[in-house]
Amino acid sequence: MMRTISKGRLWTARVMSGIAILFMLFDGVMKLVKPAVVVESTVSLGFQEHHIVLLGILGLISTILYAMPRTTIMGAVLLTGYFGGVMATQIRMDAPLFANILFPVYLAILVWGGLWLRNEQVRKLFSWQK
Repeated sequence: MMRTISKGRLWTARVMSGIAILFMLFDGVMKLVKPAVVVESTVSLGFQEHHIVLLGILGLISTILYAMPRTTIMGAVLLTGYFGGVMATQIRMDAPLFANILFPVYLAILVWGGLWLRNEQVRKLFSWQK
């Protein structure tokens, strides 16, 4: 029994999810293309150059799973794990809190917030009511 949601809620969910998807697609593709700035910044974070493509593939797979309706929850879980790794790397580098360390949290809020707004099962799972 699916209840319909308002157009405003649906479009808010689509915009939130869309921003996260577009950012992650851009990030993943840039890791596959490996321009100099991506190589330099990734190596400065302590990764080897040969890790960049693998990071891009993992990010893209998670993002594609999130973008597909049937696998969106699995994609959100995988993206959350990916974002956790990003946070750990930024903490290890003593990066600025709000600009770098919490940036993956902002993306996770967009991912899960968009999913919460459009998916009744997720709303039930993360309900504030008993």
